[in-house]
Amino acid sequence: MTDAANSEYIEVDTTAGRIRGVRRDRSVAFLGIPFAEPPVGDLRFAAPVRHRSWNGVRDALEYGATPQRGELAEVTLIPEPSVPGDSTLNLNVFTPAPGDGARPVLVYIHGGGYVSGSPASPWYDGAAFNRDDVVTVSLSYRLGFDGFGWIPDAPSNRGVRDWLLGLEWVQENIAAFGGDPHRVTIAGQSAGGGAVLTLLGMPAAQRLFHAVWCISGALGDVTAQRAEDFARRLAAEAGVPPTRAGFTSITEDAVLAAQKKVSAFASGTNPLDAAAGMLDDGLALGPMIDGDLLSRRTVESIRAGVGADKPLVLGTTDDEFSMALTPARNKLRFIPPNILLGRLGLRGARRAAYRKANRDIHGTAAVLGRYVTDRMFRAPTLDVAEGRGAAPTWLYRFAWRSPVHGFAIHCLDVPFFFDCLGLPGVTTIAGSAPPAELANEVHGAAVGFTRDGTPGWPEYGAGGATRVFDDPVTIEKHGFAAVAALLTPRDPVVTTPASRSLVE
Repeated sequence: MTDAANSEYIEVDTTAGRIRGVRRDRSVAFLGIPFAEPPVGDLRFAAPVRHRSWNGVRDALEYGATPQRGELAEVTLIPEPSVPGDSTLNLNVFTPAPGDGARPVLVYIHGGGYVSGSPASPWYDGAAFNRDDVVTVSLSYRLGFDGFGWIPDAPSNRGVRDWLLGLEWVQENIAAFGGDPHRVTIAGQSAGGGAVLTLLGMPAAQRLFHAVWCISGALGDVTAQRAEDFARRLAAEAGVPPTRAGFTSITEDAVLAAQKKVSAFASGTNPLDAAAGMLDDGLALGPMIDGDLLSRRTVESIRAGVGADKPLVLGTTDDEFSMALTPARNKLRFIPPNILLGRLGLRGARRAAYRKANRDIHGTAAVLGRYVTDRMFRAPTLDVAEGRGAAPTWLYRFAWRSPVHGFAIHCLDVPFFFDCLGLPGVTTIAGSAPPAELANEVHGAAVGFTRDGTPGWPEYGAGGATRVFDDPVTIEKHGFAAVAALLTPRDPVVTTPASRSLVE
């Protein structure tokens, strides 16, 4: 490490070679450090390969290339830029002081539905965590079909294998950046939250981290048959055989174009039909139950005790996707909610129980938005918490409503977690005056958990204690009770010509 305290740059030795980062106000940033070889050429659709060593000093002064390409950056409320280039498997380290001490480490995995997202977001900068003496890492992974698509003669779950190799890098190198490899907390939001839950339930990953913070986790748990069906449709759309040679014969842009056309939300698809299909079948791209890394659904592994020795914090916003139905509010207001809930698979006694538990939600669009939120996020979160039994688990709700969108929506809690309310893009989702005290509470809980193994409120346990992040912050008993009716087997989705036209 460079000794000159006033130097603009700091150098650190990694297992692959020496790198140069840049000194900032209270920390040092090392950006775009490659942990794997570029996944191109012979390495496309292959398991990640450790990056070869280099001679001399490698600059780590700018974000590296991202697996996200071009327009995919438009699908998120978080500013997540795409960076061109081939060396897309890289990570960023933000540290208070390289090589000095053994600080707790937070490794953040970004979201984006497993098809988009970028570790180069300014929101994921570790400055606030560094201020609080936590080393922070954000890492990239292959997205979409390249990362998660079924290919019979290629390794499965390539994006998952990227997470594993990135975490291996952290174990081997983080001490040089002032971090403690024995105190690594993995965190993520949306698909990133699903990623950390997937890792929590994966026996092969257990030695790579010590605690988990899951923000609005969206699990993949894609069945092998669903993954294969999607891959064959994509191959047919692209006009190639559904083999590694076939997919390698076309460009990345061609794969992305075909992926978009055969996705559930392809252009021209009725949004309610798409939502019904996704709620019924789950995602088509994401961590796959392959019989290798993943032998069963994540919640089943968690119920069986995998990861029970690791502290877990998990929670959601109250209305993750309600804003998506706001444009259709006027069209939907004359349609009784029960009709559309039935269309989405909720009927009979369970529908009555669910409506009773959510009697405070009014208007068809709001009811449908809450139901989609609950099916995709809140019910699975409760299922995981219940499945953990006596394992150390803390549950929370982020209930503060955006003054811009009127709901506690998807992604709203991220700038509070990173305590970055002053950064570009935050006003778009959180308004011009988001409460700094709420950021202190959310971020402070994350720091406390990463440092001490507890976020500062009672465990979920038998009492059901749930932290409610709102203004003010409170504690509720069984704060997710409103989704309990959804933990039972659901009815099949029925699509009829009459119902198909309801929101067209």
